[in-house]
Amino acid sequence: MSCPKLSRAPYVCNGCVQVRFCSLEKSFYEAEYAHKVSREVLSESRGGVSVDEDEIVRLDGIVSPLIKQGQSIYHICSSNRDVIMRSERSIYNYVEKKLLSAVNLDMPRKVRYRPRRGVKEHFKVDKSCRNGRMFSDFTEYLKDNPDVSPVQIDTVEGIKGGSVLLTVHFLNTSFMLAFLRGANTARSVSDVFDGLYSLLGIESFKLLFPVILTDNGSEFSAPLALEKDAGGIRRCRVFYCDPSSPFQKGAIENNYELIRRIIPKGKSFNGLSQTQVQLMMDHINSYNRKKLNGKSPHDLFSFLHGPETLQKLGATKIAPNEIRLSPSLLK
Repeated sequence: MSCPKLSRAPYVCNGCVQVRFCSLEKSFYEAEYAHKVSREVLSESRGGVSVDEDEIVRLDGIVSPLIKQGQSIYHICSSNRDVIMRSERSIYNYVEKKLLSAVNLDMPRKVRYRPRRGVKEHFKVDKSCRNGRMFSDFTEYLKDNPDVSPVQIDTVEGIKGGSVLLTVHFLNTSFMLAFLRGANTARSVSDVFDGLYSLLGIESFKLLFPVILTDNGSEFSAPLALEKDAGGIRRCRVFYCDPSSPFQKGAIENNYELIRRIIPKGKSFNGLSQTQVQLMMDHINSYNRKKLNGKSPHDLFSFLHGPETLQKLGATKIAPNEIRLSPSLLK
């Protein structure tokens, strides 16, 4: 129960003569904290273009088929002005940021233009997508579903602007998958999970990925694309760590030590292939762990989910004496 004085100015307990003896819920104004929050809100409001996820789905259904028919974006916008309700420049940005299914290659003239120099613009989907998916919601969900084993996902960067890895870490086995992506976008993440969904089938996918925990990176800012398939069927749930709290998914962060033994920090991923990435993960997953009682993540995953699932994922067991965790593995 809060004090009734908090419902009127100054709305805080600062200066109240009874504060030392009051047992009601209190609220204090702290200038340093208020300034920090205001700066965060200001920074977030300037963090690039924001667009609602449902609006992107609506525009994709209108614009992408017409682009693939060979129409220009100018023609599409001028002919469907009352339906699209977006400027030509905005549609170009959506295509450029890979938020639509149409890509630059679908626009013959676009690929001939040299990219303009300028400050790289960040593109983030509407941050309201995190409502109901915060870390506090995650902990409450686990309390109500104690048998669920979460999966943590993250991005590993080589060099800025280059290819990146999407890593998927299964907490109950320490087994990790990694997928090479040419760009660090929300669509590239959803494409990976759509591929896994098609590969594994709905039942196996829901068993392996009941709950996904990730950070607040813009590449993870389209949760509905991960949570639901093309038919709108729910296949998993997505939750986010609190900002600047990587320790909340510390298991996947710790596993990066093994990746960095093979690919040192700062080294580009541009020359790698998915086959090489899979080879690296096979060696890492076959490495025995003390915390797993001398077993490897590959062994535990095989025990829980069967060798057939590992075969679908393309994972291969490496003999203990043949495991190599150094840069020479990929040379």
